[in-house]
Amino acid sequence: MNKTFLQLGSNMGDRCENLLKAARLISEEIGSVISVSNIYESTPWGVDNQRNFLNQVLCVQSKIDPFLILENTLHIEKEMGRIRIEKWGERIIDIDILFIDDLIIESENLCIPHEFIAKRKFVLQPMCEIAPAFIHPKLSKTISQLLEECIDEEKVNVYAT
Repeated sequence: MNKTFLQLGSNMGDRCENLLKAARLISEEIGSVISVSNIYESTPWGVDNQRNFLNQVLCVQSKIDPFLILENTLHIEKEMGRIRIEKWGERIIDIDILFIDDLIIESENLCIPHEFIAKRKFVLQPMCEIAPAFIHPKLSKTISQLLEECIDEEKVNVYAT
């Protein structure tokens, strides 16, 4: 069993329903969801003129290998209607693999830990809520330390549904 942290994001359609549906599909196709952060609203990172995102981090217990996890996350995104047109474009759902245990994988298709974690408050804040003491295997710092050091100035707030 591995402990996988996934970050969900949506800024199109019914954003809350998109996160809920993605979590259901993740539990069916990847593994048991054992921990879920609050939903956070954040301004789009790296782009302008988009609707705010709703973001959430899930901790999943999974028996499948990292490349199959990636394949399944891409399948879920496609099943939910995601069309990849531009980098950091609007999306119905985005599922990023943040961590899988303390694995470090750097391949053409898969980078674990996710390369931008330490730069994104919209990832660190919900991750810190459910796993503040988790140690980033490349940076050797806890998630709470990374959040304290993060210089991202984008607004990230708990979303009131």
